[in-house]
Amino acid sequence: MASIRQFQVTFDCAEPERVARFWCEVLGYVVPPPPEGFATWESFNRSLAPEDQGAEFTCSDPSGVGPRLYFQRVPEGKVVKNRLHLDVRVATGLVGEERLAALEAECARLIPLGAVRVRLLPADDDNESCLVMQDIEGNEFCLD
Repeated sequence: MASIRQFQVTFDCAEPERVARFWCEVLGYVVPPPPEGFATWESFNRSLAPEDQGAEFTCSDPSGVGPRLYFQRVPEGKVVKNRLHLDVRVATGLVGEERLAALEAECARLIPLGAVRVRLLPADDDNESCLVMQDIEGNEFCLD
């Protein structure tokens, strides 16, 4: 049996490029170059049938370590809590006030990008504190 070595994370969304560019800023990811023969993604998009324009977008970790992110347009909007979410690891190894300060600093960086702070989950006997956030289309993620 072969082992899986790579995977991508797929987001259903209304505006793939907008959401992809948000996550590029959050994670330090980059947009790959447009397909061969096209100077820009915009020119590539214009070459597609109208119903396919803006239907998908991708971004990737420039170091090649993290998974590729794929964003696809879907007709329905988000109506319930995500069944899967990303934990953005910004305070690994930190505890107490130092951890809270790191979470708050990252939250302050992301809010101007369109993120929304939902709530702080305080530390308990099993877990350190984390911040529940939403991206620009309301998808939950955690600053951890």
